[in-house]
Amino acid sequence: MSVPALTVVNVTETSESSRVPGTAGLRLRDLDFAVVDVETTGWSPEEAGITEIGAVLLRHGQVVAEFSSLVNPGTPVPAPITELTGISDQMLTVAPPVAAVLPGLLAFARGSVLTAHNARFDVGFLTAACEAAGLPWPGFEVLDTVRLARQLMATPDEVPDCKLRTLADYFGIPARPSHRALADARATAGVLWQLLLRLADREVHTLGELAVWLDEREAEAEAEAGLAATVPPVPAAGGRTARSRTRALRTLLRWRRDKVAALPDGAPHPTKPGGSPWSPPSS
Repeated sequence: MSVPALTVVNVTETSESSRVPGTAGLRLRDLDFAVVDVETTGWSPEEAGITEIGAVLLRHGQVVAEFSSLVNPGTPVPAPITELTGISDQMLTVAPPVAAVLPGLLAFARGSVLTAHNARFDVGFLTAACEAAGLPWPGFEVLDTVRLARQLMATPDEVPDCKLRTLADYFGIPARPSHRALADARATAGVLWQLLLRLADREVHTLGELAVWLDEREAEAEAEAGLAATVPPVPAAGGRTARSRTRALRTLLRWRRDKVAALPDGAPHPTKPGGSPWSPPSS
């Protein structure tokens, strides 16, 4: 089967833009999101190369442009990776090297918030490839849909996990994740928009507000985990011990957070029995 070496598809022409200053104060619904996915020969950029890059530009909930290219990694594709992705050495023989593809991707994403599902993986490979090619990394704002989903989705009540396929199935995203870069980028874009709608319901409207909200939620979860480790389980009817215990801990932590937020500067914090300030135990 012959495969084009380079495919770049512009669904809708978009104007050139540079990185937007003061992005943190802009409303999420008004931002452009360049949702990217990479396929690779392995799991570490120090030991593996990129075989495919796919990206979509999401604007006001609509995909307005797409970017896709196979990439010759310069090394053979391991058989398990070919089995997983369907990308073979034969398909990559005439594909361009990553140094030839990156300028187009960076231009495509200029002025947008770079987004990926498990962004550390994708962005890690892209930044390493830019460094190896002698290209400066533009310093994008980066959004990780895995991190968002962990705070916005109820597990296991709504979904068993925050994998891309699980979330795409839950939200009914037409694009199906398939371990191909463009298909996975499309699915991630659909998931991203659904998560942004949930953020709006929580009165989180800007990147700056989102950063604060995520930090608070993750600190709360960490404190909850530390507190849970010190509380012995109490049997409950119907085998609901863990769920009831978790809900009680969340209620306690939120009560303290709300009480502290309502206190004037310098006022003493809520106390535990005995009169000493209460705080979650360190994990």
